[in-house]
Amino acid sequence: MDVAGAFDFHGEHYDFADFVLDVEPAQKPRPRISFGGSSPAAYKVGAEEADIYALWGEPLAGTAEQIAAITGIAAAAGRPAPTFQVAFRPILGRTEEEAWEKAYATVARIQDRTQGGTTQISRRHRLSDPENSGSQRLLAVAAQGERYDRALWTVTAKATGGAGNSTALVGTPETVAAALMDYYDIGVRIMSARGYDLLADAEEFGREVIPLVRAEVARRDAAAA
Repeated sequence: MDVAGAFDFHGEHYDFADFVLDVEPAQKPRPRISFGGSSPAAYKVGAEEADIYALWGEPLAGTAEQIAAITGIAAAAGRPAPTFQVAFRPILGRTEEEAWEKAYATVARIQDRTQGGTTQISRRHRLSDPENSGSQRLLAVAAQGERYDRALWTVTAKATGGAGNSTALVGTPETVAAALMDYYDIGVRIMSARGYDLLADAEEFGREVIPLVRAEVARRDAAAA
């Protein structure tokens, strides 16, 4: 196949002849590839091919184990480790007490919506015994305890059956920012966050947490220079 010229392809899902690829990516040599997964097969593919490896929010120890495993596979393949990304659901309050009240109220709303198996979450994702490795890992963590490290809370993951990035970071903006820096310390460089009240939580996180994290990273960079 000559990518610069016309080519044919006959596969199970796509079939075409005399095709010319005349659109090139703005990024050179190609767009960055973001990949996620928590199975051994996913680790191998992502470590050998991806530029960004996305993980769900687990305790620091489990996240560090995954980072080490993926980094080792990448090194064996003769390439640098991908950039690591971790996803959370932040639940913020002006005080710790307010944040935890909001957290338990959030779970109560999730449980109300998932009763009877008629919600969007329960229709597209098993609330128990999920098939994917990532959800299985989150539920296993939740079964071992509700609170981990500085601010990680697993009850939200249990309530959703481990669907998506469902573990929460609960606390004041300062607590959540410090928790994110704990992940930074073990090698995470992309922090993904979305709340349960999507717009309001995004605005609050952007206003209250992101500046704290950026300031701390800048302080460390300056100290290391």
